[in-house]
Amino acid sequence: MTRKGHRKLSAEERALWHKVAESATPLGPRAATHAPLSAKAKPKKPAPQPLREFRIGATAQTAPPRLDTGLNLGDELASAPVKMDRRAFQNMNRGKLKPEARIDLHGMTMDQAHPRLMRFILTAHASGKRLVLVITGKGRKPRDEGPIPVRHGILRHQVPQWLSQPPLSQAVLQITQSHQRHGGEGAYYVYLRRHR
Repeated sequence: MTRKGHRKLSAEERALWHKVAESATPLGPRAATHAPLSAKAKPKKPAPQPLREFRIGATAQTAPPRLDTGLNLGDELASAPVKMDRRAFQNMNRGKLKPEARIDLHGMTMDQAHPRLMRFILTAHASGKRLVLVITGKGRKPRDEGPIPVRHGILRHQVPQWLSQPPLSQAVLQITQSHQRHGGEGAYYVYLRRHR
């Protein structure tokens, strides 16, 4: 006898229900007390793999932070790989190449110097110049040098970073400290890419 509103399952529906019930996995301890729906033995599922230890940022692909005290900027530029013609590079380092244009940022603040440098480099590149001179000055040494090293010559340290970042990096091929006749530590040769 069936309840009101319910009908009996057909043999085909019952077979389908048993097939679905066999593939179900019990959720808790209560399900273990029930007998299996079929005489067939269920295939054993492999044990779940233990989760690996998780640490935030463990798989991040980032470079370690660089501690830039700016104490050996000349050495850092000198050890940079040569991207231009080697003979031209040697002549430039010896002061034998004459810069086609120059800008003097001496005495400017960073807010004043950055837009002027950008305009100068991009204009020089657009006009087809290859070698330009950027004068930064050596910077004043602080009157009271304490136990903590303090960077002096802010522009001298900042200009190479500006030149190696977009949009200027697309125009700049090589940066080196200038020869003594063009300013030495207080200036940079900037060798520009060919304008296309």
